[in-house]
Amino acid sequence: MSPSDKELLAQFSDSSTKEKGYTSIIRKYQEKLYWHIRRMVIVHADADDILQNVFIKVWKGLENFREDSQLYTWLYRIATNETLSFLEKQKKTATLSLSDLETSLENKMKADTYFDSNQLQWRLQMAILELPEKQRLVFNLRYYDAMPYEQMSKILDTSEGALKASYHHAAKKIEAFLKNY
Repeated sequence: MSPSDKELLAQFSDSSTKEKGYTSIIRKYQEKLYWHIRRMVIVHADADDILQNVFIKVWKGLENFREDSQLYTWLYRIATNETLSFLEKQKKTATLSLSDLETSLENKMKADTYFDSNQLQWRLQMAILELPEKQRLVFNLRYYDAMPYEQMSKILDTSEGALKASYHHAAKKIEAFLKNY
């Protein structure tokens, strides 16, 4: 059984076990954060780079973590912000329109060996890529991570009602896409 967040934070705050605590935090959350990021950026290498940046920020900021929220929530917020910053930077540097960026992501997904275009999972990912960025993020957090709206609200700094509406609209769009595919 993995140590609790409180135990990990205690390890991190003790100078003799700081690195062990940090490594344990990475082990505990690395995969969840990776897939959260990957579902937004599609490309493995990009997700890996963003995840590295997330853990660098975690290392630098963990001493100041006030424990107002759960460690998990704090980590997801950092990962979400890093991912959104990355996507925003991609839009600016590529000087592509939003539809061009989505087409680019779609092409990257088609080229990715992780996805099989004959499978339902691939069609679902294509439908998710059609969503506006915010709806895509909300859908991924709710559908893949089964994250409660209350926790999502803390991560995204948005009301639960707005998140429920975003998820509902996203689900309807995905349903329509899959019916017409």
